[in-house]
Amino acid sequence: MKNYLNLFLLTGALFFSACNKFLDIVPKTQVPDVEQFSTEQGFKDALAGVYIIAKSSETYGKELSFSTIEHLISSWDVTANTLPQQLTLFNYGHVDVINRFNTIFSVQYYTVAHLNSILQNLESRRSVLITPGLYEVVKAECLALRAYIHFDLMRLYGPVPSDPTNGNKLAYVTLFNREINQRISFEAFKANIFADLEEATNLIKPFDPLLTYSMADVRNPNGSGSSFKPTDNFLSYRNMRMNYYAMKALDARAHLWYGDKNEAYVSAKEVVEAKNADGGLKFKLASGADYTATNYVLTTEHILGLYAFDMGKTYTDNFGNANFKKGTAATTITSQLYGNTGTDFRESSLWNLITLANGSRANVIRKYWVTTDNVTVTTDYKQIPLIRTSELYLILAEAAPFAEGVNYLKTFRIARNIGALTNPIDYPTLVQEVVKEYRKEFYGEGQSYYAYKRLNVPKQQILFVPATAVVNYLLPMPTVETTN
Repeated sequence: MKNYLNLFLLTGALFFSACNKFLDIVPKTQVPDVEQFSTEQGFKDALAGVYIIAKSSETYGKELSFSTIEHLISSWDVTANTLPQQLTLFNYGHVDVINRFNTIFSVQYYTVAHLNSILQNLESRRSVLITPGLYEVVKAECLALRAYIHFDLMRLYGPVPSDPTNGNKLAYVTLFNREINQRISFEAFKANIFADLEEATNLIKPFDPLLTYSMADVRNPNGSGSSFKPTDNFLSYRNMRMNYYAMKALDARAHLWYGDKNEAYVSAKEVVEAKNADGGLKFKLASGADYTATNYVLTTEHILGLYAFDMGKTYTDNFGNANFKKGTAATTITSQLYGNTGTDFRESSLWNLITLANGSRANVIRKYWVTTDNVTVTTDYKQIPLIRTSELYLILAEAAPFAEGVNYLKTFRIARNIGALTNPIDYPTLVQEVVKEYRKEFYGEGQSYYAYKRLNVPKQQILFVPATAVVNYLLPMPTVETTN
């Protein structure tokens, strides 16, 4: 049997894209790894290269943010006999669907291979890293990113967590070599995720400036009003790097997936209660002011995001022309999605009913709309969200003791200007309310599908699903992994 994970690990040299300053991540050259890891800068560039790969359109730049993953829960209107329609029908046997999931699977493991190459060179060439803390930070980010990607592979291709024996086993790849990577049990895969996260958080905690400075400071190093004055910008812009709090947030997300509510509660609470030196919360929920400032992607909430210098083009190519749209009447959004509150910031600000060249109308989400010119560090919103503060509040709503969980949900809803909520009578009712908020909050980000799968939500509770669809959360193993 041909094992795809072995195919791309056979290469003798790994190529990484170097970069200009971090906010202008644009590949400018490729350097074989024999030279790449001969200097500290080589390690930094190699890690920057991983973030570049992660924002490719095949994964978090499109398919695992607003495209494929959202089609699985019918977020967008589709045309008959197209790939998007087959996705809304869960037709995993369709050739185009097979190819799409093959590509996602391949690129995710390809990214893991890059991470493993860095990790192995960190050990074999550790003497190159003489700057205090550089070894620890690079290794921590690589380990945590490896956990992040593997966890998403499990969430997409693995079983529903409440029934782990019914679904695919996957490989957790920790080495860059020529060996066949064996698929392991659900529990063994889980153990690897948390082992990587535990080691990563322990390594980075003494060195991550985000524990000392505010997110505003690390986003504006050496800037006016910023108390963060690094001599090396490698530790700047922690909102776009796998930082300590992103690791804890991922730990919370993963523990909730696996049903470990106590652990999810502890990790999520550490993030939402983290404070700056002045006593203010380090990670605040967004407010109406963010929408007024056209910060529709809510970068102020990003615990971890990927800088996307081409987000303006992404919006134009996918939303500006209504390739991704939902419904032809305003009520599709205001009533069906948001419940016609009349106050919800997302309901009033996040969507636009546009008229197309042919005279038809369509609801288009503004989430990825950005101004591309004349922006500053604080007004540059070109960022793909991977983990947001709002998710931590929803995790706590499920994971906290019941009364406390209700309060976390209410706090979140107040931030979205929909404070009124009749107290849920029991925990299942609370979870139903949380699921509704996942749908509204993470539209176009991919997290709603994972919430549905985690809870094995039945068809009747999935908004917009086609009447003819047979909901199926169990993707087959990609054929690149199984075909002779």
